[in-house]
Amino acid sequence: MTVSSHDQLINVVESALFNQPRKTEEELRGLIGALAKAVAPGLNPDALEQVAREIETKQGIKAGLGAVVDGDEFEPWLDDAKVKIEPFYWQRYQKLLLQNGLPRDVVTSTDKVTDKILGRLGNPEKQMAWDRRGMVVGHVQSGKTANYTGLICKAADAGYRLIIVIAGIHNNLRNQTQARIDEGFIGRDTGRSQERRNGGARHKIGVGYFDFSRTPVSLTNTIKDFNKETASTNTSEIGSYQVPVVLVIKKNHRTLENLLDWLRGNRARGDREMIDQPMLLIDDEADNASINTAYNKKLITKINGQIRDLLSMFHRSCYVGYTATPFANIFIDPDEDDKMFNEDLFPRDFIIGLDAPTNYFGPSKVFIDGLPDDDEPKWLRYISDNEDILPIKHKIDHVLDSLPRSLLTALRTFLLSRTIRNLRGSESAHCSMLVNASRFTAVQSKLRNRIHEALDRIKDSVRVNASLGTPGLSDPELSELKKVWQREYSETEFEWVDVQAALFESIAAAKVVEVNSKANDLDYSQSGERGQTVIAVGGFSLSRGLTLEGLTVTWFLRNTMMYDTLMQMGRWFGYRDGYEDLCRIWMPEEAIDWYAFIAEASDELHDELKIMEQAKATPRMFGLAVRSHPASLLVTARNKMGASAKVITKVGLSNQFIETAKVSIHRKDIDANKRNAKLFVDSLLKLENDFEKNKWGYLFRDVPVREIDQFLAGWRNAEQSVTTDTPPVREYINLRSQGELAFWDVLVTSKQSGEEDSCLDLPIIPAERTVSFGEPKLHYMAFSGKGMRLASRGIEKAGLGDSEIIEAESSYLNKNRDKVGKGKVNFADKIYRAVRKRGLFILHLVSPKIPEQQKAEHQHDLMPGEAVIGWGISLPRSSRAEETVEYVVNSVRYKELFGDEDEDQESDDDSDK
Repeated sequence: MTVSSHDQLINVVESALFNQPRKTEEELRGLIGALAKAVAPGLNPDALEQVAREIETKQGIKAGLGAVVDGDEFEPWLDDAKVKIEPFYWQRYQKLLLQNGLPRDVVTSTDKVTDKILGRLGNPEKQMAWDRRGMVVGHVQSGKTANYTGLICKAADAGYRLIIVIAGIHNNLRNQTQARIDEGFIGRDTGRSQERRNGGARHKIGVGYFDFSRTPVSLTNTIKDFNKETASTNTSEIGSYQVPVVLVIKKNHRTLENLLDWLRGNRARGDREMIDQPMLLIDDEADNASINTAYNKKLITKINGQIRDLLSMFHRSCYVGYTATPFANIFIDPDEDDKMFNEDLFPRDFIIGLDAPTNYFGPSKVFIDGLPDDDEPKWLRYISDNEDILPIKHKIDHVLDSLPRSLLTALRTFLLSRTIRNLRGSESAHCSMLVNASRFTAVQSKLRNRIHEALDRIKDSVRVNASLGTPGLSDPELSELKKVWQREYSETEFEWVDVQAALFESIAAAKVVEVNSKANDLDYSQSGERGQTVIAVGGFSLSRGLTLEGLTVTWFLRNTMMYDTLMQMGRWFGYRDGYEDLCRIWMPEEAIDWYAFIAEASDELHDELKIMEQAKATPRMFGLAVRSHPASLLVTARNKMGASAKVITKVGLSNQFIETAKVSIHRKDIDANKRNAKLFVDSLLKLENDFEKNKWGYLFRDVPVREIDQFLAGWRNAEQSVTTDTPPVREYINLRSQGELAFWDVLVTSKQSGEEDSCLDLPIIPAERTVSFGEPKLHYMAFSGKGMRLASRGIEKAGLGDSEIIEAESSYLNKNRDKVGKGKVNFADKIYRAVRKRGLFILHLVSPKIPEQQKAEHQHDLMPGEAVIGWGISLPRSSRAEETVEYVVNSVRYKELFGDEDEDQESDDDSDK
């Protein structure tokens, strides 16, 4: 694709600024003007000012250095070795990052973080046998590939001569990863490398333009995965490993077996040179298919065993798993702690957490900060019109004759966003829409066809009528586009007249492509001066690592509730500089709740990593801490899904918040829980302690732990609300009942206005929460609050003094200066647990708001207008935080609740493509 004068000037200016002191506004504009005369003489003063503002914005983008948890046997070596290391490959890659527009502070932090990782690999100059195993925890779509490409460059500079990258389980992801390695490390297009003229110089790409000497040898290319015959032919180029050898292979048992057979064959023929080289293995998406999950048969899963066999073939090897969802890695064996750490691919030597740059458009921003309590979501829109046309649960032969209205609205929104981006000067940038709505490739094809038809109707109308001005709005399609603009984008800097005039030129080349195991029409390389405008329809292939360039609008209709699968489906995460305000995501409300819940759990994981670093903890200690997180129950059950036996999982409740996200709707349970709550409130009122009325309700202080225990003893828990299963909670509290949890704050919630309910002998105004019913046979009701929270944001401040609240918020701001903007900060409730000295018990009386459709479809025992009981507990960090309690998980029940592994109906399982 041709680089515009605007982009070319930015690249040149940023390269000139790298490692230079910060310029004043005047100095920056002077530099831009001087360079523009040579690089982009056609740009007018307004365009030059836009360049200056973009660069100033990038200069404000920061990236932290993450956290490091080391094993006991860490021996620093990199500082001493640097005097002998020529950073040839790294310096080429660094120039490429700057040329591609990465902010210089982010490039600098990438340099420092990759040094941290490299220093924890084995020393390639150390001739004795060694093997190292570690994990790098990033964020979905946050730049993990860029990070490990940098690591590969530095490892090659340090002396690693064999580098294997295990990419995703689908061909399209492997091919994409190969292309990224070609650009950032190899420097030539391996897909065209079979034309060996001039050593492949005619096919330079990426870093190859900076220096084409010492080009690494690749035994795979962007067209074909590893093949024994091709690899044997290419070994003639290796030349005693004067340059590194790299392979990018699919995470597939046949591919891995081919590679192992080839290596064994070389060894059998007396060729030991390759296995004597220091080897770095990068396992991309390390939580997917690499983990030993065959617990029930006491067997090692095939791919897991093959990766271990591959590592064991080399005398000096290092395994680095990269993932944004490391839950499964931590749960390698939840039954036997010793096996978990001494076998498998557990990152026993190091775990490194990557901080996302401040401009990262990630889960917390979208599903926590973007979900204010009082206002409409900033980026999210709800899907509630799909069931009659495309139910979440459908069969492979589902008939699809039309599209839900929300999908048509999302399509129109996307076309408008493309137009606004063009008006902003981004015609050369790609712009994509994601539609992920079915696990079946056959249904995906039908969906592609219906969207294609809708797109053609819109383009036809715009072609004929957009140029007519106001009279053109008599066309229904053009009129609908204006309505969507008014609802979504009327606050942008452009008026409708500007948008309408630019519409046709902006969307004329828009197309619908299918991306799955049967088809992959996604190809951004075939572009001229204009970027592509693509609506990508797919399934699991679009859910694991595959990057959609310029993703702006998403329509997402999936029902998985598994942490890693759900987060990996979030292809909309990433970097949206210059168009973040245009991004929109449609999904069911329940999926939004799950994402918010998972976003908070993921943040807690990164926070825990930083705490462990400060405490000089080891990966083993971190593994236990993460594995005992209450949210881990989903992952444990997923790994055990094939068994009918109950699974015992050890969970820690220190510094945690748990609450009844789901309640039983059996009549006997509703009544019993009301009686129990009334007895509890009566006992609070009989205490001699005064209580106070605050904005959340009634606050009782110094409540003896026996009152909390008696309530929990009488509570009838919905089986689906796993973390509020009362025996483990009571056990945890009772273990601390003579000390840190002897006395409690208790909050009985009540709204400040509305109709009172006297069922608890207090004038309580019930909270209103939207609810959804589970499958009829499961007989429960789920609260669909912000982030699956029954409680409102900020409620964990209840019982704290002003000084404690100020302490918690100031501490958060001091630690997160780079992340916090100048506007209002939405503090997460978890920060208040850090200063809490006693437990907080919260009792809720909730008036459920039942959607009209569910009122007709579901049988339940609720009377009209009846309120139900719920509760939550905020637990402070315990002095005995390492102690856990046991939860019993019935995996058959979990399969009913959360479904099977959510993959495409078919996956590509061949190895030689």
